[in-house]
Amino acid sequence: MTLTQDTIRQAWRKKNTLFYAVLVPLSWLFALISFLRRQAYRLGILKSHALSVPVIIVGNIHVGGSGKTPVVIWLVQQLKQQGYSPAVISRGYGGTAKLPTAVNANSNPKIVGDEPVLIANRCDCPVWVGVDRVHVGAELLKVHPDCNVIVSDDGLQHYRLKRDMEIAVIDAETYLKNVCLLPAGSLREPMRRLRKVDAVIKNGHENDDDEHVATMTDAYQMQLTGTQFYNLVDPDIKAAAIYFKRKSIKAIAGIGNPDRFFEHLRQLGLNFSASSFEDHHAFTAADLAQMECDVLLMTEKDAVKCRPFAQSHHWVLPIEAKIDGDLMQLVLKKIAKL
Repeated sequence: MTLTQDTIRQAWRKKNTLFYAVLVPLSWLFALISFLRRQAYRLGILKSHALSVPVIIVGNIHVGGSGKTPVVIWLVQQLKQQGYSPAVISRGYGGTAKLPTAVNANSNPKIVGDEPVLIANRCDCPVWVGVDRVHVGAELLKVHPDCNVIVSDDGLQHYRLKRDMEIAVIDAETYLKNVCLLPAGSLREPMRRLRKVDAVIKNGHENDDDEHVATMTDAYQMQLTGTQFYNLVDPDIKAAAIYFKRKSIKAIAGIGNPDRFFEHLRQLGLNFSASSFEDHHAFTAADLAQMECDVLLMTEKDAVKCRPFAQSHHWVLPIEAKIDGDLMQLVLKKIAKL
């Protein structure tokens, strides 16, 4: 994490610092610019463009990790079970690709981003990235004309792309701890934006009596589960947590909310030393070489970047999303109208 990012995050937490006082007026400016931009799209001054198939946005209003990627994977899997041929588009955050670029399980995360590679590994469907998601979607459909629904990984604020359904994912444990707009807080848009999406997915548990939760359109509870690890050198080798007992264990996480991953490992009964990295951290062999241990545990998102220099003691914990309620029925209802 860079000094600037760390300083800003500390200001978010403490709020009583002089630096935070400087950030607040900048948040007012950010709010004004965001409002004018949304109005420009609403009034048609800035144009939104539709694709030839339904588009489902899975995004959030906070910066940082909320659990979007597991939702995208879950949604693609559910759509395939219903007979659809879905595809995924993404900005490819952390990658260098600007123009529409196809992603596969062996793509370089430095070019296309780590999350798209993870999605390509898990979903067995077309995955494309690029800065302009309208252009990305159009190019994808030229190559994959059988695709009949597109899921956009992030892009809630990418109003240039018309959407048929919006799903907002929030970290239910932390989303109310800072309700200020950037840069004084983590919000990309005001909290009232949640009232306008088609569904809200709450990752984890929070106080259901909160006034913001009461105004959400369709709030669904999500839990992230995972108990079986696989070896990064040979993914066919599986192991449960008990296999690592009585070994020296270290765990790394370069994701938006590392503590959630570490707490998951603790709930599996593991004792370990934890090391957090910046979200989308570009891991190197040197990063892992200094981790002296019998077992090194990591997330799937980090694993796609560590695979080129994997060692036999590197293990990965895949995570699955479990979403309560009838969200899929709402999704099918939305796209069946088109």
